[in-house]
Amino acid sequence: MAGSSHGHTPAAWTGVTIAFIGFAVAGAFMVMAEPIGFWAGMAIVALGGVVGGIMRTMGLGMPREAHPVHQVTPAREPAGAEG
Repeated sequence: MAGSSHGHTPAAWTGVTIAFIGFAVAGAFMVMAEPIGFWAGMAIVALGGVVGGIMRTMGLGMPREAHPVHQVTPAREPAGAEG
C-alpha cells in the first residue's frame, strides 16, 4: 500500500481526522452512559465522510487516473510448473 500513495491527500487526511474525533467523542460519551452524546459523536463520524467526499469532488483527493485500481495492465501469462 505504501507504494500506491493510498490516502496521502488533503481530502483523506481531513475526513479521517474528523472521523477520529467523532469516534473519540462517541467513545467518551458511551463510557459516561450518555446516549445523546454518543449519537452526536456518530454524527461527527458521518460528517467526516461527507467532508472528505466533498473535498475529493473539489479536486483535493487522488485523481482516478493515478489510483492503481483503475489502471489497466496487460495480461500476464500464468506461471508454469517446470519439472
